[in-house]
Amino acid sequence: MKIDSEIYYNQLQKKYSRKITLGLSRIKKALTLLGNPQHRLKNPINIIGSDGKFSCLTSLKYFIEANGQSTSTFISPHLFDLRSRIWIKNRFISLNEIKKYEKRISTLNVKLSLFEVLTLIYILAVSKKKIDYNILEAGLMFFGDSTRLFDKPLIQASTNINRQHVEWISPKTINEICRQKIGYLSNQTNIYIGKQNPKTLKIIKGILKKNKSNITYPSRWKIIYKGKKIFYKDTKCKIRIHSNYIHSKGLIDNLGLAIKIALDLNIKPEVIQKTIPKIFFEGRLQYIHKGKLRKYVHKNEKILLDGAHSNTSGKNLYDYLKSLKLPIYCIWGMQKNKLPNNFLKNFNGIFKKIVTIEIPSEPNSCSADQLKVIALKQKYEVETASNFKEALRKITSNKPKVICFMGSLYLIGSVLKEN
Repeated sequence: MKIDSEIYYNQLQKKYSRKITLGLSRIKKALTLLGNPQHRLKNPINIIGSDGKFSCLTSLKYFIEANGQSTSTFISPHLFDLRSRIWIKNRFISLNEIKKYEKRISTLNVKLSLFEVLTLIYILAVSKKKIDYNILEAGLMFFGDSTRLFDKPLIQASTNINRQHVEWISPKTINEICRQKIGYLSNQTNIYIGKQNPKTLKIIKGILKKNKSNITYPSRWKIIYKGKKIFYKDTKCKIRIHSNYIHSKGLIDNLGLAIKIALDLNIKPEVIQKTIPKIFFEGRLQYIHKGKLRKYVHKNEKILLDGAHSNTSGKNLYDYLKSLKLPIYCIWGMQKNKLPNNFLKNFNGIFKKIVTIEIPSEPNSCSADQLKVIALKQKYEVETASNFKEALRKITSNKPKVICFMGSLYLIGSVLKEN
């Protein structure tokens, strides 16, 4: 059964284009007509990057709120409920608020994309609130992204940058990706660069050479693995990272970046350490312990969800799966533009069996048969399925195992919605 916000989101997708046209002219025109409400946002923070934006943003939100201060957040995409894109102080935005602001935006006579409309809804919703920190997750390349609205943001932080969304740029190189993201950071802010591939970090440093902002590179802090214990460490403090939810190296690196920012916001190490066990990233290495889907598997089978869809996130997922002492089975759905053949190669034959599936209600999804061909070429045992119930039934038995849904946040959102 569809929830009201999902029905409304489907209506918005028909009303506004999902086609991405990079550039700020449309949203800036709309903001001017609205009286430039973005200027009323206190302490704006931009989170950019290719992978890890959501986990960095979420961690930072937890730390700030644990310190007794308020936040707003804007994320994309949402997993299954449109309202979860916008957090205001201590709650998600209501559907009535979304409708109210969308109605106002629709009178402006500016041709906007759906992402631009949602960004404007966020700006309008939080601009009249007294909020200590306003944190925005960027969409694609930062140069033309509708979240790049602030001349003097408090912070601009970049998580891992890798070769994604190359269809939007020319030449299709990591140098150009870095230029499109890092080259458009403000000259009047505090820049934080998260953990990167050494080659990528060298490119980033070259781009930022003339930037006048205060820049913190990842060499200023590190993650230490001591047996089963994990620590964040910099020159001033050492913080134990203890969590039942944060498992992969990628997620821990993103958490580390958020810890560094939080410390620089004068949040005490003891507040951070106490907060870490409470942090949870929906759709990122998330186990399903209850719900409808559990009815289709045995008690000794684990269902794991992860929205990994790039080489970097795929490698992080593989490293985590490799650490498990159980057979791994996979239910795989993916978008066509995410290079599914390259993505699957990251898993080095780890899956005992793959069941491929088309992502529900996603026009850019690969078909189950297309993914099956890719998996067969990589020597996997493969079947196709038309829905999640069928996929689980083609894997389940009374033998202990992990069943991992992967390949797309849109897939994971559909799983959570059905569960």
